[in-house]
Amino acid sequence: MKALPLNRSCLALAISLALTSTALLAQETENDTAPVAAEGSTTSQGLGFERIVVTGSVARNQTVMQSSVSVSSLTIDDIDVAAPRSTAEIFRMLPGVRSESTGGEGNANIAVRGLPVAAGGAKFLTLQEDGLPVLQFGDIAFGNADIFVRADASLSRLDVIRGGSASTAASNSPGGIINFVSKTGEHQGGSLAISSGLNYDQFRTDFEFGGDINSDMRFHLGGFVRQGEGVRDPGYQGERGYQLKANITKDFNTGYVRVYAKHLNDRVASYMPMPMFADGSSVPGYNAKRDTLQSAYLTQTVRLNGDNQISRGDVRDGMNPLVNSFGVEAQFDLDDNWSLENRFRISDVSGNFNTLFPAQVDSAQSIANSIAGDNASVVYAVGPQAGQAYTAANAIRIHTFDVEIHDFGSMVNDLKLSRKFGDFDVTFGYYMADQTISMSWLWNSYLMALKGNNAELLDVFAADGTAFSAQGQLAYGVPFWGNCCQRNYDTQYSTTAPYINVGWAFGDWSLDASVRRDNGKATGTYAGAAQSSRDMNNDGVISQIEQSVSGIDLANPQLVNYSWGYNSYSAGANYQFNRDWAMFGRISKGARANADRLLFGKVNADGSVAREDAIDEVKQYEIGSKSRHGNLNLFATLFFAQTEEQNFEATTQRFFDRVYKAKGIELESSYRIGDVDLRGSVTLTDAEISKDALDPDVVGNTPRRQADVIYSLLARYTMDNAQLGVSLVGTSASYAQDNNDLKFSGYTQLNVFANYELAENLTLSLNVNNLFDTIGITEAEQGSVPANGIITARTINGRTASVGLRYKF
Repeated sequence: MKALPLNRSCLALAISLALTSTALLAQETENDTAPVAAEGSTTSQGLGFERIVVTGSVARNQTVMQSSVSVSSLTIDDIDVAAPRSTAEIFRMLPGVRSESTGGEGNANIAVRGLPVAAGGAKFLTLQEDGLPVLQFGDIAFGNADIFVRADASLSRLDVIRGGSASTAASNSPGGIINFVSKTGEHQGGSLAISSGLNYDQFRTDFEFGGDINSDMRFHLGGFVRQGEGVRDPGYQGERGYQLKANITKDFNTGYVRVYAKHLNDRVASYMPMPMFADGSSVPGYNAKRDTLQSAYLTQTVRLNGDNQISRGDVRDGMNPLVNSFGVEAQFDLDDNWSLENRFRISDVSGNFNTLFPAQVDSAQSIANSIAGDNASVVYAVGPQAGQAYTAANAIRIHTFDVEIHDFGSMVNDLKLSRKFGDFDVTFGYYMADQTISMSWLWNSYLMALKGNNAELLDVFAADGTAFSAQGQLAYGVPFWGNCCQRNYDTQYSTTAPYINVGWAFGDWSLDASVRRDNGKATGTYAGAAQSSRDMNNDGVISQIEQSVSGIDLANPQLVNYSWGYNSYSAGANYQFNRDWAMFGRISKGARANADRLLFGKVNADGSVAREDAIDEVKQYEIGSKSRHGNLNLFATLFFAQTEEQNFEATTQRFFDRVYKAKGIELESSYRIGDVDLRGSVTLTDAEISKDALDPDVVGNTPRRQADVIYSLLARYTMDNAQLGVSLVGTSASYAQDNNDLKFSGYTQLNVFANYELAENLTLSLNVNNLFDTIGITEAEQGSVPANGIITARTINGRTASVGLRYKF
């Protein structure tokens, strides 16, 4: 493998960030939802080295200085300073986490140190709410887990485990866990906050209230409601939705029982790759940092649904999660040093994913000729210039990613029985879950002008005047991609996982080991596309585009019937030299099961799947050091990982079958001097594709979108009645695709935050995201620059500013 390519500027950056790093220890005790203690004090020790670790821990009552687990937290105050515009943007502040948050509120690509992700989603990472997974698989196509979770005022903190210890802490999460921990009413009172965009249209209200019901019961209620266009103007109200969360806790002398519920109904636009030049600059008429493909001229699409009935899809739904969940958790200390803990949740999940994807950006004439033959013509189909010739050079062939999510519901239970035997802590656990994946892909094709701000649809005519489109629609289906993508899924995935954790502490040594056995079963059916003629507009005539309409081949469903199983283990040792310095090492092996991305290519006729396709294994090795130097706290971890990946990418219609190797170092620290608090992280990674069964030419190359350096920094200055904050996130250069030709420049995004106390408990705040209006490309469809110089890529949003008012009571 290649050595880490560090030049002097990268080295200087690494050193400076190592002295100003982010990461508070995550303490996942169910009854402790208090904010993380202030950094830099002699008791809190900055990174929380003296706090008790529960998340990902084996031994009870073990501090982070004594443990060999990498955990961190972000509090609500940290999130405010980061000035995020979406939940996915919050993840960028987590150490060792690469969150490509340019897709909007959800659908982010999320990777953990050393574990590249070829396609999308969070394949090796689990998103949890209060200790249980949002979905069993984090990379369901058009159903990534982050679509179904929101951060609002009911959030106490965000905890993250990264590295091999997560392999046995949860199923399908060998890389890490991000846990949304809710407030539980431990502190009487609440807050009401409103915020509004200054240079974009959004208005949002967050609220939360909790406290004691009586001497042994407490409650908490919170949520948000919002509306507006969003940070990019789609030509209509792109954001409409709300969330309600509530919980009640009954405390007993030896433990507690908590019941909770959540209702989420949100609609947000999904931002797909956009046309721009390869250097990130905008093409004429389209601002890559502010415009979006969505348009007021394309809000509804007519297609055949999953039952082959004529129906309508609404592009304005965007990412539209509908979630109703109910859960119960309980923890009790029993006699003879035994303790019992159980978490249960059932979720009813459905919704829509509807957005516009640029399948082709080329000259309008070239696209028209490919559809209707030589000398075809292009005219405006809608708008004030309807019927007039389209004279601009380029146009976009649009595919609607129109997906109906019928059922993503799940039921999950995690039972733990623990006992302390002298210096040994032993935990026996049993995890079980059912996950439904039922959805329909109902895609169409359109031709659109290359411009921002409500691009018009275009019609194509042959030289003899024959219409090859209707109101801008080119096809009922996606013939440009071989009519690949009319699909119907109806599958069920069941998982059981017994596990054992053992911890042993003696003197300055702390040792732990854990083993987990995951067994799963997949059943159901799936069906692909079938072409037929159909009078879609009921005018009695079969038009050109109605001669071949994509529907679902309901007569020939394919069987899904396979099982999987894998063993995971993790073992760590920690030695504490003195009160302020400890070192640890860990070796782990984990895996994750593949789900819907195996369908349409990897499932045999009898429904079976080869074992090497069903699961992807991950091996990890870690060596770390934790130390305190007055108000300076340092946490450094060397890591090595070997990762298998089977995946399917919907936008390229390609499968992946490869192995990655990665090594690097993760640095975290915190420093407090007077009223200034500094925290940040930097992760240096050297990764390569070490094996590829389908494309040997990429062996030895750097994985797509894998930067050598990612970093974050958070700085706060607190005054009597005000607070100023600055946060930045950045990355070095990375390749767009695995062929290692097209390369994106690195970038640093700077955000600023300020608040002022107008009156007691009444605070006015201002924040600016991407203050310097930086261009930052996170992904692109092309691996090389095309002849016209235009690529389709995602970049971070341009500068946005918002103002807010919060009252605490």
